[in-house]
Amino acid sequence: MSRIGRKPINIPAGVNVSVNDGVIEVKGPKGTLNFKFNPAMTVEVKGEEIIVTRPNDEKTNRSLHGLTRTLIANMVTGVTEGYKKELDVNGVGYRVEKKGKQCIMNLGFSHKVIVEDTEDIKIEVPNPNKIVIVGIDKQKVGQFAAEVREKRPPEPYKGKGIKYADEYIRRKEGKAGKGK
Repeated sequence: MSRIGRKPINIPAGVNVSVNDGVIEVKGPKGTLNFKFNPAMTVEVKGEEIIVTRPNDEKTNRSLHGLTRTLIANMVTGVTEGYKKELDVNGVGYRVEKKGKQCIMNLGFSHKVIVEDTEDIKIEVPNPNKIVIVGIDKQKVGQFAAEVREKRPPEPYKGKGIKYADEYIRRKEGKAGKGK
């Protein structure tokens, strides 16, 4: 049996969970998330716990069991604590600033790159070389961070570009120069 799928999900105080017609809705202090789970899985709310079960041990049901449980656990975490991704901006003259809902980035191009907040995701700029992306949906936060990083990915020679805060950039040596 799936070790992850078997674990019950604790519902913290201030979070309401409702399951009806194959859709689970999680309401918390930070917002509301909905998820339409696979009809083969059964999701039950028993007291202060959410329990996900599967009908049999077929391969597809085994794989969906842990996945469904993890997605629901991420929803509960998102509406209580939220998720954030930190990005670092490295390079001479590379800087970021926030004006209203717009994040304006100078990334060595002839123009400024502008990214706007969405209704789900907020961009914070604590200093000119750091971007923090905050939201309640883990998948949307990760996708938005990947799209911002894509504006100027880090290059391996000088390490210039936008990278995740916990990312390690493998550095390459430049030209070796003339032969002996």
